Amino acid sequence: MRRTIDEFEIDDDASRIDRDAAWAWLSTQAYWGRWRRREHLEAQFDSAWRVVGVYRGPDMVGSARAVSDGVAFAYLADVWVHESARGRGLGKALVEEIVAGGPRMRWVLHTKDAEGLYQRFGFRPADATVWERPAAMSSGDGPGPS
Repeated sequence: MRRTIDEFEIDDDASRIDRDAAWAWLSTQAYWGRWRRREHLEAQFDSAWRVVGVYRGPDMVGSARAVSDGVAFAYLADVWVHESARGRGLGKALVEEIVAGGPRMRWVLHTKDAEGLYQRFGFRPADATVWERPAAMSSGDGPGPS
């Protein structure tokens, strides 16, 4: 799938993802992922169910990825758009493509600051059937308390 918004292209070709650009932004700007090492991000892209990138010419200026069983459940992660490309509906286009562009299933995500974006696509606070084990309960390398 490829589509354009002004001078930007939205593309779900995983081989086109610029991992250096994603790392540059996610490792310095993402409050949710700065604990990761580069090899963590590489493994996450390698095992992603879907990835979608936003490009201005040859440069990637945003991306999103999803982890899923491909049938009933998916987790949306690492949605970002570079500051120079914000305000043009690109975050909305990323979420729309990755969520609406696949099979109907239950989606989850975590956010502290983009509730309005995700509500447009039907995301709501978790119901009584959703339980979560915080990362702080895990051992080994991982995020601390959120």
